[in-house]
Amino acid sequence: MRAVKPAFILPLLLILASCSLLPEQIDTTKNWSASKLYSEAKASMSSGDYETAIKYYEKLQARYPFGRYAQQAQIDLIYAYYRDDEPASAIAAADRFIKLHPRHPYVDYAYYLKGLANFNVSKGLFERYLPQDPTQRDPGAARQSFQDFSELARRFPNSKYTPDAVQRMTYLRNNLAQYEVNVANYYMKRSAYVAAANRAKYVVENYDRSPAVPDALAVMAKAYKIMGLDDLSSDALRVLELNAPGHPAIAEVRNLVVK
Repeated sequence: MRAVKPAFILPLLLILASCSLLPEQIDTTKNWSASKLYSEAKASMSSGDYETAIKYYEKLQARYPFGRYAQQAQIDLIYAYYRDDEPASAIAAADRFIKLHPRHPYVDYAYYLKGLANFNVSKGLFERYLPQDPTQRDPGAARQSFQDFSELARRFPNSKYTPDAVQRMTYLRNNLAQYEVNVANYYMKRSAYVAAANRAKYVVENYDRSPAVPDALAVMAKAYKIMGLDDLSSDALRVLELNAPGHPAIAEVRNLVVK
């Protein structure tokens, strides 16, 4: 092996040293005051540069955790995470703020942002270009979002964010009900009639007045008839006729011949 000559080592060290001093490695905010960090973060937020705003808010919290801007920065950071498509970070920041400042005048906003983050958590890259029926997706995030908005409405009925939260709860509730019907139909296709009937019954008992109830009753009437439970099938069919007299499943169930 050939020895490395000292003449080649010195230039190499100089190159490495210069790389360590590249502009992007220098923290230009090192001597910024709390007010400077906050104002720059707000300016970045206003221009839609949420990634930069997040960096400034995080530096502000790390350097001045007990300053006058600390709590407002925590609130703003939740929003910045949410707008920058970082729902997990937004939810974690909201939980942290709610735990640390349960009586803060803007804690209702933290609950609202947490609900929004969960509301949109399933909207990934593929969905933006290939929209999907939300009732076909895993409802975990939808259930959590419903709980978040429900908590906001319960704790802060007079909050300016509550009316929007209630509207979103209605949307989520209807989607959750339809999801259960989709699962019930899945079981029907695979001849798992007990599971289908139970899933549909859950919709009727827990999501009354939702648009999915007639379809749930149709599944119940059909599944019970196939299983030979004629009384239960007739009851479900009677309720379906009262609530949705034009539903196509009514004739289907009446004409169904069980082998």
